[in-house]
Parts: sequence; structure tokens; C-alpha cells
Amino acid sequence: MSKRNSQSSKSAARERLRQEREREAKRARTKRQITVAATVVGVLAAAGGIGYAVVQANKPSHWEALKDDKVVAPANTTGTDGTTVVIGKDSAPKTLKVYEDPRCPVCASFEQTVGSTVEKDVEAGKYKIQFVGGTFLDGDSLDKGEIGSNGEGSKSAMSALGAALNVSPEAFLDYKTALYSAKWHPQESEDKFKGDGYLIDIADSVPALKGNAKFQNAVKNGTYDAWALAMSKTFDTNKDGVSGTPSFVMDGKMLTTSGGNPPMTVADFNTAVDGALKG
Repeated sequence: MSKRNSQSSKSAARERLRQEREREAKRARTKRQITVAATVVGVLAAAGGIGYAVVQANKPSHWEALKDDKVVAPANTTGTDGTTVVIGKDSAPKTLKVYEDPRCPVCASFEQTVGSTVEKDVEAGKYKIQFVGGTFLDGDSLDKGEIGSNGEGSKSAMSALGAALNVSPEAFLDYKTALYSAKWHPQESEDKFKGDGYLIDIADSVPALKGNAKFQNAVKNGTYDAWALAMSKTFDTNKDGVSGTPSFVMDGKMLTTSGGNPPMTVADFNTAVDGALKG
């Protein structure tokens, strides 16, 4: 090979190497640009996601948003926002206040054991009952304007009770009995009452509510949700000194056993009520 050809070959090789280096540098720049662009998009997406999460976190819950809503009171109620619920004969001499929370397991135990006795007494005109419902098992403290995070079942069930009361006092009592029954009442740790479907399934065991479209629509639409909160606030701000459920008050006095506990048997309940009626 001539010296000229050898020199030419070396020049050609250097040119190919230069071109290859340029192509490699171009590929590297392109890769960096794509990486930077992807990073920017990722940052923006993350920022958008964080922003959305923050907005959602700060968005009031359904129940919090209802705190200032106008209350739709069920039929068969009186008092401010329809929170006075009294059932019984006008001729009954006295009124027994019954304080309960729909999710309360002790209330369920009382209703399963003594509930039928209460209903018979009311039908006989022995006394009237005034229902005062709380929702503190949801983690609420409505007298302080707080909606808790332990569930929604007490509030949802209270709203459904309002829908039943709107049908009739008898439907209300029968539905309350069904809610507290061994068949339907969930464990305190289970928030099953928050589901409209479950509340309607329970209602289908009550003749006056079975297939009742008006009742079902009220449950699904939350017609009495604001009323449920108003009722719960009545519980929280009561003047009877009640802070737990079940509690029973007549003439401003708490009905208890000799041991200071709520009467949870028919015998203890009758003794407490008879004593209060005579007092």
C-alpha cells in the first residue's frame, strides 16, 4: 500500500470516528432532553395529584356539609327542627324519655329483652315515650360542631328512623325494633348501618315499610339527614345529665337499678318505672 493510500485511509477512519462521536453525542443530548421532560411531567403530575389530594382532604364530608342545612322534619314530630318525638296516648300520665344510639350494642340488648314490654305499656297508656337519639358512636360531638371519623351508621340509621317516623309512629317503633334485633343489629365495630341498601333490607321486615317507595326514596336521598344531626345535637345538649345509652328519664330523674345501672331486665325495668310513676 502506498503512503498516500495509507494516509487517506487514516483520514477516512478519523472522519468516521468523528461522525460516530457526533451521533453518540446527539443521542445523549436527546436522551437527556427526554429525561428532563419526563421529570417535569412527573413533577407536574405529582403536584397535581398532591393538589387534588389536598383539595379532597379539605373537602367537607357529606355530614359536615349538612351542619348548616335547613332541616326537613318528619311528620309526627314537634319542637325545634322536629326533634321532639313523643309517642303514646294523650291520656298517659307521664312521659318516659328513652335515650339511645342506633349502633349501641347495650341498647340492642335492652330492646331485645325489654322492648316489647315498653311497647305494651305505651299501647296500654301506662306512659308515653319520648325518643332522643344520639350518634356519639360515630365519633361525633355535635354540641361542639364536630363530626367524627368512627363511622356513619348511627347518623344514617337515625335518618332512616326519621323516614319511618314520617310514615307513622307505629312504623317508627317497629323499625326501631328491627334495627336493634339480633338478626339485623351489627357488632359495634361494624358500620353496616351506613349502607342505604342494608337499612332498606331491614325495613322490608316491617309491614308498613316493605316496598314503601316513599320511605326508600327518603333513605336514598338523605331527606332526613339534617334532621338526624339535629336530633343528635338534642342528645348532646340534653339537660337530663345523660351521657351514655341506653338511659331512661322520667320527671327529670334517671331510672336506675339499686346498683345505679340502667334497668336491663323486665323485672328491673318495671320496678324502676312503677316507682317513677308513683313518685
